[in-house]
Formats: sequence, structure tokens, C-alpha cells
Amino acid sequence: MDWKGILTAISKPDKNAATYELSTDFKYTGLQEYPRPQLQRKSYINLNGEWNYRVTDALGQVACEGPIEVPFSPEARLSGTVGHVLKPDEILEYSKIFTLEKVKKSKHLILHFGAVDQVCQVSINGINLGTHEGGFTSFSFDISDFVIEGDNEIKVKVWDYTDVEGYARGKQSFNPSGMWYSAQSGIWQTVWMEWVPAAYVTGIKLKPNIDDNVLTIELKVSEQKDKLNISSANQDLIKSYDVHMVSTDKYIMEIHLNDYKLWTPEEPNLYFINVEYGKDKFSTYFAMRHFGVANDEKGIPRLTLNHKPYFMNGVLDQGYYPESLMTPPSDAAMIYDIETIKSIGFNMIRKHCKIEPMRWYFHCDRLGMIVWQDIVNGGTKYDMNMVCNVPTIIRSFENAKDKGHFLQKFTGRLSDKSKELWRKECVDIINQLYNVPSIGQWCLFNEGWGQFDAKACHEYAKDLDDTRPMDAASGWFHEDCGDVFSEHIYFHDLKVKPTNRPYVISEYGGYSLKVDGHVKRDAIYGYKNFDQLNDLQNAFDVLMEKIKSLEDEGLSGAVFTQATDIEDELNGLITYDRKVQKLF
Repeated sequence: MDWKGILTAISKPDKNAATYELSTDFKYTGLQEYPRPQLQRKSYINLNGEWNYRVTDALGQVACEGPIEVPFSPEARLSGTVGHVLKPDEILEYSKIFTLEKVKKSKHLILHFGAVDQVCQVSINGINLGTHEGGFTSFSFDISDFVIEGDNEIKVKVWDYTDVEGYARGKQSFNPSGMWYSAQSGIWQTVWMEWVPAAYVTGIKLKPNIDDNVLTIELKVSEQKDKLNISSANQDLIKSYDVHMVSTDKYIMEIHLNDYKLWTPEEPNLYFINVEYGKDKFSTYFAMRHFGVANDEKGIPRLTLNHKPYFMNGVLDQGYYPESLMTPPSDAAMIYDIETIKSIGFNMIRKHCKIEPMRWYFHCDRLGMIVWQDIVNGGTKYDMNMVCNVPTIIRSFENAKDKGHFLQKFTGRLSDKSKELWRKECVDIINQLYNVPSIGQWCLFNEGWGQFDAKACHEYAKDLDDTRPMDAASGWFHEDCGDVFSEHIYFHDLKVKPTNRPYVISEYGGYSLKVDGHVKRDAIYGYKNFDQLNDLQNAFDVLMEKIKSLEDEGLSGAVFTQATDIEDELNGLITYDRKVQKLF
């Protein structure tokens, strides 16, 4: 056991350490790209740019106000604000005027939000449209009946409780240090509009079946229409298709494919098709692949891709940027991270503590990067000694059954409201990302953070998606459930534990090195610290060889911590500002 590393990990960084302004070199150009690649129409109005904002306290006093650059949170430097951190008893209010030269009476105007953290209420021209709960998922409103020719005003009220109410929050903290990062609030993904006909597709679900060479498409629609066609630029792709109306608002298309190639990280084959429903036209894409679990020829449980054992060599990625926090500053920034991770030899990313913009997943799809996606952790405050420090040292905690719900006293998920919030956010996240070809596994709970009734939650999530394996409890507190046996090993020797499920080391490494001039603060947090790049590289190479050797012994997947430095945490493959690649 590495006691020195343990002491390093539990020590608290200096909160008074010097802080520096840090930025990537990626230029913000408005994030104008179409934000939803799998349901893309030609009618597209981007509403990013200058809005107005103000923050009021519990007494209605204005704490700060002025212009703000959307989609960056007021806490992020690219927003252009004073960097105010929204408190649970404050309200963040946005407003924006947009102009319509003509209101199309025969069409509907849909207003979309990529994500607003955490709870918001939206109005148009003084008329309340509704509320949305959950800071990581997209939502929309039909504003057709409330807009006029000329100027129209959108208003958004936001409440962000971070760890008070139990909503998903990832690693946001009012007291960021160590492995906890700056809190942010408000609009942090693209806001946009589109015109659609009265009868239009409101949702799409893609189900590839490589055994029968069939792609099933479920279409949710606003109203019934007779015309439903599909086409592809690849004339040899579609052999035939059948259309079934299962209800007045749902159609199922079974597309029989004639000539296609499977998707893998080595050959990330995507197929683009055009759908026409009445006057509604849009493009989408899919991949033919299958993620699963099966025994290999030696009887060892393995994760599989396209029914063959496939070792998933991954890196933990939390997607923060110094100038914009959780919001990628550009499309190029997202692409750079994925390509850099792949160039080092990884074929999988564990997306931890956030949901990325949908374009990030599109880039994983087309570049060939498997994604293990976390259901973003939430709940109220955690007892870090009980849910993190003790289980790290005492491995017997790893398969605790939690009889009598003893652990829930420490995991921040005691109240019924908090549990229901997890269920709702789990539904929203899985539904939003279901179609993403590269997502190969869901992670329901991480290290006990917000965990409760893991077995029941696993069954609940399986009802939402039975096409992918699920890591019910990553790290420890496994409760004898899930499709994989998943451990975090930072301070013990890496070895394979015989189980009746695929064995994965879902976190390991955490090797840290401070690169002067490329840090946010004069603080360093990690699990094993190095002073020289050469020493770090040598240790990394030894670690990778160890992981490779464990594959033959039954290891099915592994996740190195982590992709980039983030604030105090300096254990990245690359620095926080993306200017120095530490490992190759």
C-alpha cells in the first residue's frame, strides 16, 4: 500500500495559494455550429452572443448586472461578467431581445436550450413558458403562439443550489480545492431556435441490430401525417424499409441494410440519412455496432464490441477549461482533446461529472472514441471520510450490501426528493444520449457519491436502456449488482480479481506534475507527485505495461486518471490550458 500517496491525496491544498489567469489558445467564435447533429434541420437561428443579466439576493437587492456572453456561465471569464458565484438564495436573471422579420403562421417556432444549471423558468414576451429542472440536459419550448413580428424578449430565471437540494452537480463546489472544482450556474450551452411545420418529428430513437442487419428508428411526432420517407446518399445502403404507425404520435421504421461496415474505434464508420415526414425534413446519422458482455474462449467474462472481446483502454475526462469552465470554448477545443487522447493510445473516454454538448459526442462517433458515460453525481453533501477515504484504504468496503441503508447517511441521498431527482435526471440523461453510437457503457454511481439502492437503480436504468452494459457502482459499495465489477485502485498493487462479471479498473493512476506557467493556482493535488517530465513519463510507461499485462489475466477495461489538469488537480495528460502535453 502506498501510504505516501494516500497522505498526499487526503492533504488539503493551500486555499491561499497564488492564483493566475490561464487560457487555452482556442478562439471563441460564437459556437455557431448546429448543436444537435442527429436531428439537423436547415432552419436554424443561433441565439448565442450578448444577453443581459442581473443577480438579486434574498431581499431583492441587485448584487451585479450588465451584459453577459451566452453560453458562458457568469462565473466563467469568457462570459465577460464580474465572475460572481451564484449562491443558493440568489436568483440569476437573463434577458435577450431577438427580432423576427416575419412570423410564419403555418409553422412552429421551437426555442432550445442546451443546458441551464440547475433550475430555470423561461418566459417569452412576459408569458411564462414553464420550468426545467436539471443542470446538464437539454430542453425546449414551442413559442409559436407568443412571438410577434419585430422585437421579442426572452427572459430566464435561474436558481442553482449546488449541493443543497440534491440535483446533479458533478464536481462543482462553493469551496473548490483538490478534486473539487469551481461552481458555475446559468446558461452554459448553446441557445437556439428553429422553424418546423405543424406536423414535425419531436424525437428520434435509433436502434442498430447487427445480427439482423436492421436499423430500427422510432419517431415521435407532433401530429399524424401520411408521408414518411428515408433516403441516403449511399445508394447501396438501404435494401428496403417498413413503416408502422403504433400510435397517433409514434412511428416505427425498420430499415433493412444491404451493404455496411461495423463501427469500431479503428474504423468509425458512420452513415448519414435523410428523413422526410410530411413537410418536415432533417438529416441524422447512425452506426452499426453492438456493446455487450460475454465469456471469451477461456471462460473469462469480457466486455465485447460487435460480439468480440474488446479491451477498453480509457482515460478519465471531466471537460473543464480555465476560461470557460464546463463550456468548451469552441468546436476545435473539443476535437483537440479527443484527438490528443487517441494519439496517446487510448480508445475510450470515461466522461465524468458532466454531460458534454452533443457535438462532443458526434466527434467521438466520427473519430472513433468509445465513451463510458457517468450519470452525473448529485445528492446533498457527502461525508468524504466514509464514502472516499476509508474505502480507499479498506478494500473490504468494496462490495458492501448497505443493509438498513447505513451508507445513505453519508452519501447525500437520504431524502425521498433527492432520490426522485436522481431517477428523473437518469431518465433525461439516458434519453438524450441514447442514440450516440460511441457510448459503450453507463456508470450510475461513482464512489458512493449520491448513491442509494444501487441494485434497484440498476434495474431502473436497464428498463431505459438494455443495449449497453452498466457499471452500477464505480469504485466501491458495489452492492453485488451491475454488468461489470468495477474498482478504483490508486494506492494498492494493480491486479485482477476473479469475478463472474467483466473486471474493470475504472480509475487508476493520478500521477501529477506541476508545469510552471501552466497552472491556475500554486497548489498541487494528485495521488503521486513528480518533479520532472522524464520521471513522470517513465512511471507512466511502466504503468501502461502493467495494464497491458493484466488484460491476459482477465482485465476488460481500465481508466487512467486523467485527461487534463483541472484547477488544483495536476494529474492530466496535458495541462489545463492545453499548451503542454506531459505524456505521450
